Amino acid sequence: MKEILFEGSACALVTPFKPDTKDVDLSKSEELCEFQIRNGTQALVVCGTTGEAATLTYEERCACIRIAVETASKKIPVIAGTGSNNTETAVRLSNEAEKEGVDGLLIVTPFYNKASQDGIIAHYEYIAQRVSVPIIVYNVPSRTGVDIKPQTYAQLSKIRKIVGIKEANGNISSVAETMAVCKENIAIYSGNDDQIIPIMALGGKGVISVAANVIPRTMRSLVDLCRNENYKRAAVLQKEITPLEKALFADVNPIPVKELMSLCGFCENTVRLPLTKCNKSLRDLLSAFVPIIPKMY
Repeated sequence: MKEILFEGSACALVTPFKPDTKDVDLSKSEELCEFQIRNGTQALVVCGTTGEAATLTYEERCACIRIAVETASKKIPVIAGTGSNNTETAVRLSNEAEKEGVDGLLIVTPFYNKASQDGIIAHYEYIAQRVSVPIIVYNVPSRTGVDIKPQTYAQLSKIRKIVGIKEANGNISSVAETMAVCKENIAIYSGNDDQIIPIMALGGKGVISVAANVIPRTMRSLVDLCRNENYKRAAVLQKEITPLEKALFADVNPIPVKELMSLCGFCENTVRLPLTKCNKSLRDLLSAFVPIIPKMY
């Protein structure tokens, strides 16, 4: 098997914004990174979906990545989201992230264009030939409109720079088939917090988690239980956190997690258009979790 970027629980970090200007709050970003490292998170993923990368400028992306790299200081890997539906833009973003010192890249499938499976392969081959750090392929068809098929993964797994998959298609049968055809050539991570156990039971290496923004220690514990094949205890823990996970996806990510982080005092609940703050009913639902969050760090 190729050398992988990490095993365990990675946090898909939010990007904190200042409430008045909606500028990136870099000092708060540093605090969030430090919080994750203190509480056992095993990799930081910046400028991804949860980080609202779609509305960050190039300069803001670089600044967020730089803060994460400097804060992590090689204690844990930093992985930067650098995907685009423009292949050349993805290369440019990836090269900029490399200059900032990231350990790896998270590259989403080209969205909107609706590339064919051959087009997806060509997209990743082109990028892989022009970067120097490992790549995790990010498959999230609910957002991109395309789904990577197991046989396509088999081809992607032959590319030396492609070492992992963040799988968020929600299809466990597809994950099992991907495991079968790729064998040990690629690491698979759950891209959905509620599918950690089945994916790791099939041989997955961990999760890239939204919930870890507020409960990093709990997500680490869940993954550790799976890594130790203690699925009975893992199932108990998964059921305990299911109501929270459901609430965190009751609106478009990262709207709910930013609301909960604000309620818990982590950062301001500020998102950029076209995202908007959650409604009162969801805010009330999330408020019910505030007393238990400190116990679940």
